[in-house]
Amino acid sequence: MTDISMTLKQNIVQEGLKLFSLKGFLSTSVNDILEAANTSKGGFYNHFKSKEDLFFAVLEKAGTIWRKKNLAGLDRTESPIEKLGVLLDNYGNRYLKDAVNFPGGCVFITLSVELNDQRPHLSREVDKRMTGLKNMINRLLREAKESGELKATANTEDATEVLFNGMMGTSISFGANKSTQNLDRSIESLARYLEDLKLKP
Repeated sequence: MTDISMTLKQNIVQEGLKLFSLKGFLSTSVNDILEAANTSKGGFYNHFKSKEDLFFAVLEKAGTIWRKKNLAGLDRTESPIEKLGVLLDNYGNRYLKDAVNFPGGCVFITLSVELNDQRPHLSREVDKRMTGLKNMINRLLREAKESGELKATANTEDATEVLFNGMMGTSISFGANKSTQNLDRSIESLARYLEDLKLKP
């Protein structure tokens, strides 16, 4: 495989990611992708057997970007609560505001909502990524409780639901109205909730 064909494949994945973010999987046609990537059917099918094949490549690309944007700086602190604070800030400022890769908002939210009834086998692939985030939040909260960072009365399961669902709701709202002011307010409210869970010295 030549460098040129690799570049074309990457371009098709990138344009597919943008279109899936904007329009969803079902409403994006192969012709839409060909036009956006400035290629032919032959160029597309040289790299992908079908639009569904592209879906998995897009999902992988989206996951790579998600990790790069959201996990940046988490390794600079040992505190689980501070890690969650960094995650929330990254989620709003580095991930959701990334209009280059996700012009329509969080692609995982768009695909999960759209595919749930129509393509449940694809929806399950998306939901695995979202479950991974929820498990990460829960793990960090449990670590914070064990290390004495949280109040003794803090319920980590309840807190996980509040933070995860708050992040999902923020994604849906921002995808609909693109208001950075509302986005900032939502992330700040989740950060305050997290702060309220902390054991005060």
